[in-house]
Amino acid sequence: MTVGSDDAPTAIRLEMSSEVDLFFHYQHFVDERVFSKIQEAQKLMVDLSDYPTILVRMLNACIKEPHMNLGIFTMLSDSEARLDFIQNMEYKFVELMYCVCVRSPEETVQQHITFRYNSMKQRLSIMQSRLQEINNLVKIKNPSLLLQLQKSSTLPTSNSVGASPYGTNSGAYSHNNYTSTSLTSTASSLGPGAHHGGSSFAKPFR
Repeated sequence: MTVGSDDAPTAIRLEMSSEVDLFFHYQHFVDERVFSKIQEAQKLMVDLSDYPTILVRMLNACIKEPHMNLGIFTMLSDSEARLDFIQNMEYKFVELMYCVCVRSPEETVQQHITFRYNSMKQRLSIMQSRLQEINNLVKIKNPSLLLQLQKSSTLPTSNSVGASPYGTNSGAYSHNNYTSTSLTSTASSLGPGAHHGGSSFAKPFR
């Protein structure tokens, strides 16, 4: 989100949250004073007005081409983090830019959780209303089908499809072997230029 007009914003804030952890909420705030320091530190050749467009372009590239464009979020402390945008150039990894992030205040986190909770509650209410409409329609048109649906929804589930004939322990053992092999392959695939800032990045498997 930006403060001011789209053509000449005076401040920019990028918020980061997680679908897994509701209390995870960080933000990258930039105004004219902070941006001048970013320009100097990262040698950026753009103005503050172009910064939001660059951030959107970087994030979309990470979503559309995750094998070529990486977005790595590193926790530096309990209150500070860093988001690195890195491009895979086949033979090396190039850091394009990075964003320094800070943990959002507790009040902001609570507001964010409240908003997501109310949104989910509203969607659930809509789905329940829609389900009731379908239930009433089937009850009128085909009552026997409704009984079958209600009966099938309460039946206990049988053995899962595709279960290992050797038991769950064998499946877990095979999975662990596969994971171990993958990690070994990843470690051995590191090449020159794959080490940056104390972190190693492995090339994606082909």
